[in-house]
Amino acid sequence: MAVYTEIPDAELVDYLKQYDIGELHSLKGIAEGVENSNYLLSTDAGMHILTLYEKRVNANDLPFFLGLMEHLSKNGLECPQPIPLKSGEQLSKLAGRPSAIISFLDGNSVRRPTPLHCKQLGEALAQMHLAGEGFEIKRPNALSVKDWRPLYNMSAAGSNSVAEGLSKLIEDELTYLESNWPQGLKTGVIHADLFPDNVFFLKDKLSGIIDFYFACNDMLTYDIAICINAWCFEADHSFNVTKAQALLNSYDTVRTIDKDEYVALPILCRGSALRFLLTRLYDWLNVPEGALVVPKNPAEYIAKLKFHQSVQSTSEYGADIS
Repeated sequence: MAVYTEIPDAELVDYLKQYDIGELHSLKGIAEGVENSNYLLSTDAGMHILTLYEKRVNANDLPFFLGLMEHLSKNGLECPQPIPLKSGEQLSKLAGRPSAIISFLDGNSVRRPTPLHCKQLGEALAQMHLAGEGFEIKRPNALSVKDWRPLYNMSAAGSNSVAEGLSKLIEDELTYLESNWPQGLKTGVIHADLFPDNVFFLKDKLSGIIDFYFACNDMLTYDIAICINAWCFEADHSFNVTKAQALLNSYDTVRTIDKDEYVALPILCRGSALRFLLTRLYDWLNVPEGALVVPKNPAEYIAKLKFHQSVQSTSEYGADIS
């Protein structure tokens, strides 16, 4: 979440007339995240999230994102829901951008996840993968292995200014992953961005998952790898095997991870680390002027990638695949 587009007051008042949520009380920009402009919206009907979809988001993907939230909720997953207009549509336009109002999910994200948080995350992630079954709209992963080299090419010239030797590290890793990326694993709907700021807790109990704007169809285990990178490292970038073990074991109690998926986990973790290294590198070098957004330092994912490159077996993540 972030704010790139400002909304004129009069335009907002007219916009809200399309909805049955009453009159405006307040609107506050949300600075977290990088993709869209997000606001905390208060009206007579309560709190909502107002999202303006920026140019980086393909408008043709929006029915997938919004429909997925509805589908997951109907299948038992706690997540926000799109608020329909009076016309029944889910999308409108505001300040020249496609837009939607989403229900507000109560709870707070955790800054320092514990093994207990990771255990609940594993359960919720597996529940999401099962709840996504039967969703008819498909969306390929636009940030998978085939997309990483073109993405890197947009930042290659500035990469060594971020960290010495970064260009070679990325080039070598791209070559390795392009030749060794797993095939034939179970696929389905994945979140693809399930960082701690996209998972809410109330009194240390997971209350729901938000922000499905990277969701797509891909290997389910790749989603696990993303979560290992996002949840199972400490602030100094050291790996916490207890957290990873809690995540994997609890996931496996809801949806069984098969042996091929376990074996592929180290390379999927490497790919996940590279994917977020590349997007953070691009954002670090290309902050839009005047945007209310804080780019994330790519150095974190340089360290994580190097850790995964050293892993020899899935057992180093705390998994027992015997």
